[in-house]
Amino acid sequence: MSAGRGLASGLVILFWAAAGSAGDGPHLFFSKSFPGSTPAYTQIDVSQNGDGQYREAPDDDQPLTFHLSAADTKQIFDLAQKLDYFKHPLESPLKVAFMGTKTFRYLNGAEKSEVKFNFSEDPTARELLDWFEKMAESAQHRIELERTAKYDKLGVVDALVQLQAALNSNRLVAPDQFLPILDRIVKNETYMHTARVRAAEIAEAIRAPKTSSPSPTR
Repeated sequence: MSAGRGLASGLVILFWAAAGSAGDGPHLFFSKSFPGSTPAYTQIDVSQNGDGQYREAPDDDQPLTFHLSAADTKQIFDLAQKLDYFKHPLESPLKVAFMGTKTFRYLNGAEKSEVKFNFSEDPTARELLDWFEKMAESAQHRIELERTAKYDKLGVVDALVQLQAALNSNRLVAPDQFLPILDRIVKNETYMHTARVRAAEIAEAIRAPKTSSPSPTR
């Protein structure tokens, strides 16, 4: 467990006290095992109330926690429902390169169903996979930002550049999870001015109200 991970997951005990066990309600699990990649393993758990956890080892007892919006949570669970909660195969018959073993699992009390695959042509499965990959990418950006903020202040700017690129390309999930560390960087004069300015820009973009398109006039 890295020090950055420990910083990011300081509220995990409180999280479990509030959320209860995974069997208390509908719950989605995703894992990807790809030896040789970095990280070689990722795991994500999402409950129907939007609480999520990210791990890079099955036995990681200090996961990074985050919270999805109600709209994002509904979309993810709707995709799982369209896939009949993973009761049917998703593997493509095409011969493709190995891209990691993915697992989708649904748990609801005593009910449990799962499917494993390397590559799927099913558009719903691919959409759900993209959601989980965005959650993993977001967690990895947060871990890196926490790490550099504590141990490598010169590396903070690069971590922020990567974070801003992810935000601009719509690859961040639960962006509010970044606000505490961004605000700390902005307020701490020991960081480079460039880092503080960029952190402020990202925080402002995350906090900006999401405006909807006006209804067409008749």
